[in-house]
Amino acid sequence: MGRKWNNIKDKKASKDANTSRIYAKFGREIYVVAKQGEPDPEANQALKFVLERAKTYNVPKHIIDRAIEKAKGGSDESYDELRYEGFGPNGSMVIVDALTNNVNRTASDVRAAFGKNGGNMGVSGSVAYMFDKTAVIGVEGKTADEVLELLMEADVDARDIIEEEESVVVYADPDQFNAVQEAFKNVGITEFTVAEITMLAQNDIPLSEDSKVQFEKLINTLEDLDDVQQVYHNVELD
Repeated sequence: MGRKWNNIKDKKASKDANTSRIYAKFGREIYVVAKQGEPDPEANQALKFVLERAKTYNVPKHIIDRAIEKAKGGSDESYDELRYEGFGPNGSMVIVDALTNNVNRTASDVRAAFGKNGGNMGVSGSVAYMFDKTAVIGVEGKTADEVLELLMEADVDARDIIEEEESVVVYADPDQFNAVQEAFKNVGITEFTVAEITMLAQNDIPLSEDSKVQFEKLINTLEDLDDVQQVYHNVELD
C-alpha cells in the first residue's frame, strides 16, 4: 500500500507547482460545503474536513475566510458535484471529481482531455468499483508501533499503518478520519503531512515509459481544468 501514498504525494507536489489554481479550487470547495451546511466547521463536519485538507496544502487564511464569508452572505452561485470515470493508456483507470456551474462545459472538457491523451470516457460505475474510499493521515516524529499504540489507546481502528520516508501514514475507513486526527491532536500532534479522504485503487498497475508519459499528460490535462477538484488513478508513478 505504500506506493499509493507516494502517488498522493506526487499529485500534491504537482498541484503545488500552480498554487493559484489549487487555491481557487479549494476556495470553490469551501464555499460549496459551507453553503450546504453551517459555515462553522465545528457544526459542519464536511467543512471541517475540507479545512483540514486545505491546511496540508498551505491554503492562505484569507482565501478560506473569503469563501466562508461568501457562503454566509447568501450568494446564489451554485455548483453541481459530478464524477466521471474513464480509461487511460493500456487499460489504466481514472476517476475525476468536479464542481461546476456549467455541466455541459465540464463534460465536454473532460471528454476532450481523455480523447486527446489516449483515453476514453466510461459509464458510471465502470471504474469506481476498483477503488476504495479511504482516509489517509500522515504524521512525522512517530514510529509505526507508536502510532499503532496511540490509536489502540484511543479505540480507533486503522486498515494499515506504514512507515514511509520520514512519515508514518495511517490508512483507515472514511468515517474514522476525524477520530484518527483527534487521537493525534490529543497527544499534541497538530501538523499532518497528508490529510485526505481519497479513492485508492485496489491494485496499482505499471506502464511502459511511453505509456507513462502519455498517461501523465492525461492526468495533468485533467487537473488543469478549472472545474476539476480531484483526479484518482491506478498507475504506479514511482
